[in-house]
Amino acid sequence: PVLVKGKPRCTLHVHPDDAERLALDDGGEAELRSRTGTVMATVEVTDAIMPGVVSLPHGWGHGYETNRRVATQDPGPNCNALIDQRTIEPLAGMAFLNGFPVAVEPVGAAGGAS
Repeated sequence: PVLVKGKPRCTLHVHPDDAERLALDDGGEAELRSRTGTVMATVEVTDAIMPGVVSLPHGWGHGYETNRRVATQDPGPNCNALIDQRTIEPLAGMAFLNGFPVAVEPVGAAGGAS
């Protein structure tokens, strides 16, 4: 419980210009989609990230059943659901764990944005 105190760590970091363009509100919900999955995340508008980039830091998020008492009480989005295992980094032979395309739109929005 001590490790999950404080502000939520699984928030989607979005630059203010992108938040305006995509109609995302600070504290609102956004849907992120990749070829492999979809997750919902709370938006955190910040100029600490570059325009055109979003970041979903890997915090305590999980979208699966677990027998961990604290994790069950503090669920959230898991960026691993978005990783495309078919896109391989050629030198290491591993899936890209960051720097991959996603579509982002406000929850409840019609159509797509990216």
